[in-house]
Amino acid sequence: MYNNKLKVIMMPVIIALAIVLGMFINSLFSRNPIVGGQQGGGFLPVQGSKLDMIMNMINYSYVDTVDIKKIEEEAIPLLIKDLDPHTVYIPAKDMPRVNEEMAGNFGGIGVQFYKYRDTVMVVKVVPGGPSEQAGIQDGDRIVKVNDTIVAGRKMDTDKIMKMMRGEIGSEVKLTIVRHGEKEPIVKDIVRGTIPVKSVDVAYMADDTTGYVKVKVFGMNTYNEFVAALDTLQKQGMKRLIVDLRWNEGGILPIAIRMINEFLPDQKLILYTQGKASPRVDYNSNGKGKYQDLPISVLINELSASASEIFAGAIQDNDRGVIIGRRSFGKGFVQEQRPLPDGSALRLTVARYYIPSGRLIQKPYDQGKEKYYNDLNERLLHGEFEQKDSIHFDEALKYQTVGGRTVYGGGGVMPDLFIPADTVGGSRYLNQLDRTRTMYEYAISFVDQHRAEMKGIKDYKQLLKYLDKFNLVDGLVAYAEKRGIKPDAKGIRTSRSIMDITVKSFIGLFVLDDDGFYPIYGLKDNTLEKALGSSSVVTLEQD
Repeated sequence: MYNNKLKVIMMPVIIALAIVLGMFINSLFSRNPIVGGQQGGGFLPVQGSKLDMIMNMINYSYVDTVDIKKIEEEAIPLLIKDLDPHTVYIPAKDMPRVNEEMAGNFGGIGVQFYKYRDTVMVVKVVPGGPSEQAGIQDGDRIVKVNDTIVAGRKMDTDKIMKMMRGEIGSEVKLTIVRHGEKEPIVKDIVRGTIPVKSVDVAYMADDTTGYVKVKVFGMNTYNEFVAALDTLQKQGMKRLIVDLRWNEGGILPIAIRMINEFLPDQKLILYTQGKASPRVDYNSNGKGKYQDLPISVLINELSASASEIFAGAIQDNDRGVIIGRRSFGKGFVQEQRPLPDGSALRLTVARYYIPSGRLIQKPYDQGKEKYYNDLNERLLHGEFEQKDSIHFDEALKYQTVGGRTVYGGGGVMPDLFIPADTVGGSRYLNQLDRTRTMYEYAISFVDQHRAEMKGIKDYKQLLKYLDKFNLVDGLVAYAEKRGIKPDAKGIRTSRSIMDITVKSFIGLFVLDDDGFYPIYGLKDNTLEKALGSSSVVTLEQD
């Protein structure tokens, strides 16, 4: 009883002493020395980097309230600015866009649209997508998205796109105007999974040659690629052209799987190595279905990363012929590391080396500005027009498996150089291109003749139909109404390019990529040379 009473009496005293002692200890650690005549305050962490300390000082002790998140967003790019050109910070708001192509799909309604004369026109409805199921048709004009008017307003195309995209299963309401209908039509559309193609097109370029254009190496690219090859093989393919022009890369393991289809067992595809990353070799497994199929690979100055790995592995193993112009020169292994707020750091962790031992990566030691200006320097130097303008460093000489000489120093140099096609260029053509007049004329033409072209199934049928029209004269008249004065000399010089470009765009709006690329390819000098050359490598003789 006595002990219990004593505990009751003493407990408040003990608690009070504990509080005082705690306050005293805290004061010892929270008092900062006098700096510059001013006494500091707040908590100064005793662990962590200098950057951590400064961020905490600002957050807890600065005189005014600050947006610490904003400071972080502005500071991170400065932290990495002196690293290699391809280590980048990706803000959370940009992550959906960045991941779409790689993931191979997004949540949306399944339409391609174009802001045409202040009207949002449905150019193409994705077959089998939510919009087609809801009854949206090619040529429909979208006037409202939900309750927001989009017609007759200066509204950014990206903003309209964001309004249409969204979480799979959510709804969006479109108000449309359709030819032949007196009143606007309201459609409720449930957003679905919209595939993003990474293989733009696959078709027989001639009786024996299959052509496949790969836009990016994404999650679904391998499956799309082998499905295309299987289809072409059934159509009589005896050799293959893989077009990697303008392909900036993507997921390395996907590219490796695709290369594996063409190589015999235990052939080196590439190896990677870095300061914290020991050498890792990637070899073929001998299970490829197309090990004996003659192959040519098309590249240009914008073929980068995984595209260069593909071309380099084919070249260094003497497996096929590389055609076009020297590739970009991006040979870094990057890991995209997520951050807690949904952003990410794409960090360079190693370098790519193709089988001969060549480093694909071009130099970047003179700063990022010079690095990214490299393509312009190549242009001014004449590299896009003359193979002889390229001077190789003899110290960077390598050998392919068969003993052919190849050079390092950045990018992959093709076996067959094809200069940039400048024939047919004119100031008038540049004006049409800059103002997107050819594109919009094609939209206008399709809009007028949509019913007549409804039964067209392939590009050959389309070309036969278009032969009835003088598209160039129609384009010139359309351009004049838009304020572009006719230029007789320019029209004469660029007539063939204007004709094929308009036909290609019409093909795009009628048959999607299956219409665009085969028609555009009729005036593609690189593809023309590839079709006329052998896909079999001739090895150098001793």
